[in-house]
Amino acid sequence: MSDDRGDATKKPTRRKFLVGGALLLVGSAVALVRTRGYELPPDRKLVGLAPWQFLVVEAVARRIAARDNDDAPTPDEVDVAGFIDRYLAEMAAPMRRDLGRMFGYIEHVAPVASGHASRFTRLDGDAQDDVLRGIESSASDLLRGGFEGVKSLVFMGYYRDARTWTILGYEGPLINRPAGGWTR
Repeated sequence: MSDDRGDATKKPTRRKFLVGGALLLVGSAVALVRTRGYELPPDRKLVGLAPWQFLVVEAVARRIAARDNDDAPTPDEVDVAGFIDRYLAEMAAPMRRDLGRMFGYIEHVAPVASGHASRFTRLDGDAQDDVLRGIESSASDLLRGGFEGVKSLVFMGYYRDARTWTILGYEGPLINRPAGGWTR
């Protein structure tokens, strides 16, 4: 004996269709608005990051590796975001995907979780610091781990440049060291 009521309840009602359509439309509009306005300089060619991800990484690097004195180069001067772009191009796809999700979280979700209405790249420095502190001190192991991974990439990109070594008191590698030391 077959029960036709089970089949009838699976049929979408007009109301469900309209609500679903409205949610899809609103979600698409929000996604369109939130992903516009990411413009790279015309000479910047990316190999591992999408333009919006590159700009998020650039903004994060400026906060994490903010210079403490005028002798230190800025993250932009040593092209931290460019290093991360090239580094990610060599990563396995699942790792790139996870980092991309972390960049999306930093850009769109973390600011809201920290009480800010704008995306990360549009916040001022103090608000960006607030957002990053929120992720760093999150109750979620996953978010804290993601932040540590991003921070490690930023430091890899920053301290690979010989101009940053004196900040740490590092004189550079001994092997093949030029007579006058490494370029600073």
